[in-house]
Amino acid sequence: MHGIGNDFMLLDLISQDIRLNEDQIRMLADRRLGIGFDQLLIAEPPCSPTADFRFRIYNTDGSEAAQCGNGARCLTRFVRDRGLTTKTQIILEAKNGNIECKLERDGNITVNMGPARLEPEHIPFLADHSQISYDVEVLSPLNQCGEPERVCLSAINIGNPHAVLVVDDVAAAPVNRLGPILESHKRFPDRANVNFMQILSRSEIALRVYERGVGETLACGSGACASVVAGRLRGLLDEQVCVSLPGGKLDIRWAGSEADIYMTGSACRVYEGRLNI
Repeated sequence: MHGIGNDFMLLDLISQDIRLNEDQIRMLADRRLGIGFDQLLIAEPPCSPTADFRFRIYNTDGSEAAQCGNGARCLTRFVRDRGLTTKTQIILEAKNGNIECKLERDGNITVNMGPARLEPEHIPFLADHSQISYDVEVLSPLNQCGEPERVCLSAINIGNPHAVLVVDDVAAAPVNRLGPILESHKRFPDRANVNFMQILSRSEIALRVYERGVGETLACGSGACASVVAGRLRGLLDEQVCVSLPGGKLDIRWAGSEADIYMTGSACRVYEGRLNI
């Protein structure tokens, strides 16, 4: 399945019993020798009585992720299509808490991504106190003198840690150069997803995302939410924003402060198959 180009392999571990190790996940993630995906999504029976399904997410390197907005939409469509539920509103039990998902009348799916976490210790991000933006030093491989480059970014947790940079032109943004450097920067102890945001108007942004453990993807739901939060905190965006990513568009709504963030977008089934493990 894919959510505006962010593609996933989904497994139903409710009606079957399978256990995959990191080596198997990396093999399946290979786009030439395996299936190929940005993340592996698994539906399991919930541990919590308040949830409908347990939602687990694995990156292409085999590491487990805590949040994936595009994946939550796809898993909602997946459990509906497989007849595992007839509900139009379900609760997914994810690593960092429950996620509420709603199937809209037009076929799109809205996900309540919860509130933004801005406190450095909850991102996590190494800083003395919370700020709207931070000045971060990075060593650029293009700088022959070894002098550090200074980057201004916002640090936000939307289930996963995110760094958000405002750029003049998203097409020319140094995603492949700065993405891996900031992903593993020492100030992000758990690594980070790196978002490059261009402000098009107060109600629209263009975005490219270098995802932690994956690399650049066509879309990232939590990255879209983090970027809108960063833009709102800087006074650049309104409450409802259309986010244009390489794979398509998402609608993000955030009233600010402690309010939950709502993301609406599509979830598309590509094909089904059988795999012998």
